[in-house]
Amino acid sequence: MNIYPSLQVKNDRISSIRRKHPWIFSRGVLPHEPISDGDIVEIESKKGEYLATGYYQDGSILVRILSFEQREINQKFWDERIAGAISIRQKIGLPNKGTNAYRLFHGEGDGVPGLVIDIYYDCAVIQCHTIGVHRMIDMIKNALLSELGSTIKVVYNKSQNTLPRDYALDNADGFLLGSNSEIGIVENNQKFLIELIGSQKTGFFLDQRVNRQLLSQYTKDKNVLNLYCYTGGFSIYALNHGANKVCSIDASKKAIEILEKNVSLTKKEDRHVAIIEDVNKYLKEIENEEYDIIVVDPPAFAKSVRKRHNAVQAYKRINSLAIKKVKSGGLIFTFSCSQVIDAKLFYDTITAAAIETGRSCRVLHHLSQGPDHPVSIFHPEGKYLKGLVLAIE
Repeated sequence: MNIYPSLQVKNDRISSIRRKHPWIFSRGVLPHEPISDGDIVEIESKKGEYLATGYYQDGSILVRILSFEQREINQKFWDERIAGAISIRQKIGLPNKGTNAYRLFHGEGDGVPGLVIDIYYDCAVIQCHTIGVHRMIDMIKNALLSELGSTIKVVYNKSQNTLPRDYALDNADGFLLGSNSEIGIVENNQKFLIELIGSQKTGFFLDQRVNRQLLSQYTKDKNVLNLYCYTGGFSIYALNHGANKVCSIDASKKAIEILEKNVSLTKKEDRHVAIIEDVNKYLKEIENEEYDIIVVDPPAFAKSVRKRHNAVQAYKRINSLAIKKVKSGGLIFTFSCSQVIDAKLFYDTITAAAIETGRSCRVLHHLSQGPDHPVSIFHPEGKYLKGLVLAIE
């Protein structure tokens, strides 16, 4: 007996659902009665066999699956999902004395496509990427407060920029609990300020925590250039781990303003320079081999498959410039967070950039997102962050 309205899928799509992939594409669904965006639906075979429960949103991904067992998507469901995510973070040692900022919930990796929750000390930032999740935000908040109790003083909904445009117009960001918009955090004992209002993503790029720590092993007595620095994650680690000089470049005045607050916490302002500038323009103008380490951590150059070719060219161009400019014996930390650029394509793109420069390059590390950004083995698309550390001769 159905709990929710049903959609039937074509026979050739059933195997994907049974393999527990959480997306059902529009081309795999049979004609059906009108359904509103965000409505919960049950997925059936043509014979009426129950397969999964998810929520509907018009688009190429028509249904995102919440459960492969027939059940109500109610407060109990959310309590269980949030409790499960907390358990995983406890297993990997988060939070801890030196780190109180981490990703608590990572979409498909934690069993709910479209939901991100980041913790910044006593603040939880909820980011909904779909209407279906956003319509259940009160239950999500209740689950957070039930499972984390008095450790959470602030809950902020930061979803407007990630929701469909028409829906987002009537659903502004805002506080669901408390009102503190500036949060002090520690990450691997490094101090940062997070501004919730007007910042990118949820306020900080938590997925780079492990990679920032790796950078700090190489920065003593080095000159470091941090491109697309945002609020200075890599810069702060470099300053606090013995870098002679750190130069941070970003086109965003707002990001640089927050970065300079973070630099002031290090008490090493004399070793740091912040520049508001286009990264490509800056790289073309500086002298060759001025820096021992260059960090290339751009925003997603492609958010859809149709933009992938242009993104590849952009990654090649910026990495070629960086490889040309780094000192002999220096390092490049380079990344892509574009989900449509897989690890092989990214590697091949960096290889092409290296060939173009004519310099010798060796790969020292293959990098990815931290373990608080888990990837479901049934949803490899969840591994979005790719990185390489290159030694340049």
